[in-house]
Amino acid sequence: MPGRIEWVQENCRLLQEIATEFRDSKPFAGLTIGTGIHLEPKTVALLMTLRAGGANIIATGNLNSTQPDTLAWLRKNNIEVVGEATQNVSHHREFLKQVLAAKPDLLLDNGGDLFELFLENPYEGLLGGTEETTSGRMRLALKREQLQRPILVINDSPIKQFAENEHAVGQSVLESYMRLTNRITNGQRVTVFGYGACGMGVAYNFRNANAKVSVVDICPLKRLRAHLDGFDTPDRATAIRHADAIITVTGGGRLIGAEDLPLFKDNVMMANAGHFPTEIDVADIAAHHSVEDITQYEEGIVRYTLKDGRRVRILTDGHMVNLAGPRPLGNSIESMDLGFALQARCLEAVARGQATVADCVVPVPHSIDKQVAEGYLRLHYPLAAD
Repeated sequence: MPGRIEWVQENCRLLQEIATEFRDSKPFAGLTIGTGIHLEPKTVALLMTLRAGGANIIATGNLNSTQPDTLAWLRKNNIEVVGEATQNVSHHREFLKQVLAAKPDLLLDNGGDLFELFLENPYEGLLGGTEETTSGRMRLALKREQLQRPILVINDSPIKQFAENEHAVGQSVLESYMRLTNRITNGQRVTVFGYGACGMGVAYNFRNANAKVSVVDICPLKRLRAHLDGFDTPDRATAIRHADAIITVTGGGRLIGAEDLPLFKDNVMMANAGHFPTEIDVADIAAHHSVEDITQYEEGIVRYTLKDGRRVRILTDGHMVNLAGPRPLGNSIESMDLGFALQARCLEAVARGQATVADCVVPVPHSIDKQVAEGYLRLHYPLAAD
């Protein structure tokens, strides 16, 4: 019986079309592509598209988002996969090193880890590649002079910003929150940290679920936009103190730790939707002297009971809430079809020499954005012939 991977592949219609083209054009013939990206069913559709283009693939996952069924499927279909699901940073780093040991010609990075490790032990022959996230772009932009290769940033595409980040991330975070907790959102005060495209999507989706949403962002321009979009923008302490739920989605570093324990409401729920599992310092909270009891629920929720009786709940140990925990589904299939089509086309451009050293950590070229947008619209909303 076909499973979820087959269902996803059937509905990644844009990637199917690109794969058909790649079987003839073979843009990656003789090349190895190394990847460090969430290994879940939608990634399978991307990797099989790249292989259709002649690529040899060596892949590993990200922290706590690798799905065992996906690993088994890829290995059964002769895709080389390094490692397994892990929350251990050291183990994950070793998996990435093993990918780089194969000296891939192209890198498909997600968070900047592969390119940063490459700089520690560079090798001849790396043509360049792609970076999926804002988090990775921020890291790699500081090292352009060392990298000196074309690296196209998928998250800087307007398609990725509005289709996946704003719409799909917001939708999948709300869906994951409700699936894990089975708790009401109506009338609840939800504080969203970060008002980039992802944070905007999270805020809108929780508001559409009848929550009262506040936004916290260090950037006054983003706070102003949130205000004009109809969200409350209180100071950080006030936003935490009144929150029934807190969602972090900045893509940056540590935002919340044990120092915030005095502020939390009883029964507050916290979840991270940013790329790195650092925005909520779970270890710091767990080790604090005011924590009297720790209870793990099978739904991916940990309850920290404080000595004064207040209870703090954290979802999926601070890892990406829409890609961790029980039955993680991630973003919608169609949004990832668009995002992964950008990946495939950008890697094709680097492989064909259509991107140069001047394109080191830059947004997706407009020509590729246009090609992907037109392809999606043609497949999903064809105009009737006159």
